[in-house]
Amino acid sequence: MTERNSATIGVVPLGQAGFRFQLGDQAVYIDPYLSNSVEKLEGQRARRMVPIWRSPDTIIDADWVLVTHIHLDHCDPETLLPLSKASPQCRIVGPAVVCRFLAEKGISKSRLIKAGDDWIDLGAGVRVHAVPAAHPRIETDDDGCWNCVGFVLEYGGRRLYHSGDTSLVTPIFDSLDKLKPIDTAILPVNEHNYFREQQGIVGNMGIRDAFGLAETIGVKTLVPMHWDMFRPNAVFREEIELYTGLTKPSFEVKLNPSSL
Repeated sequence: MTERNSATIGVVPLGQAGFRFQLGDQAVYIDPYLSNSVEKLEGQRARRMVPIWRSPDTIIDADWVLVTHIHLDHCDPETLLPLSKASPQCRIVGPAVVCRFLAEKGISKSRLIKAGDDWIDLGAGVRVHAVPAAHPRIETDDDGCWNCVGFVLEYGGRRLYHSGDTSLVTPIFDSLDKLKPIDTAILPVNEHNYFREQQGIVGNMGIRDAFGLAETIGVKTLVPMHWDMFRPNAVFREEIELYTGLTKPSFEVKLNPSSL
C-alpha cells in the first residue's frame, strides 16, 4: 500500500448499514436500502425511521455496489434491480450466495463479482478486499465461501473498513491484522441481546465492542452504523455520544459524516 495521504472521501449515509462513497471518480455504494421492503414483509415495527435518500431508479452514477450479505435490509431487490438498470455501468461485489440470488432476480452474471480473500481492483485507484463477518457466526457455503462479509476499501493510500453486520470473533481480528493500517472503521452498534433475539432480531456488536475493535486496530475515525433505521433495533444517538464523552477514545467518532 502507498503512504497514507489526505485524500478526501465523500460520504452519503443512507441509514442502517448503507453508504455512498465518492472515491475520486468512482461512486461506490455499500448495502443501499432505499425502499420499504422490510416493512412490507414484517409490518409496522419495521417502518423506516430514515427517509429514502433517493429513488433507486434515479441513481445513474453507481459504478460499484458492495453487498455484505443476503438479508433484505442489505441486499434489497427493490433497491438493487432498479439501481442496476439506471446505472448500467454498475457492477456488484458480494458473497457467492448474494451473487446467485441476484442472478436469479435477473441481474446479468457478467455484472456480479464474488467476494473472496483477495483484492479486487475497482479501477481509478480503488480496490476492495473482503473479510469474514460473524452474523451471528462465520458461516460458509458448500464451496467454502463466506456467506457474510465486511469490506476494506483502499483509495488514495487510505483504507476504510465497513464491517457489515457482525459480532466479534477472533478470525475477524486476524483478517484485519493483515490489512493494517486502517484509517476508518464503520461498525454496527446495535448489540445482540435476549429481548431482540426473542423478536427474531439478529444483533451485532454493541457500542463497547465497536469501540474496542476500533481501538485494537488503531483507526483514526469510527463511524457507528446500524443504529438508526428500525425502532426495535435502534440505538439512541445520545447513548453513542454519552459513551464517547465518558470514555474519551483515542479516535474520533463521527455520526453520519459527509466526508472522511
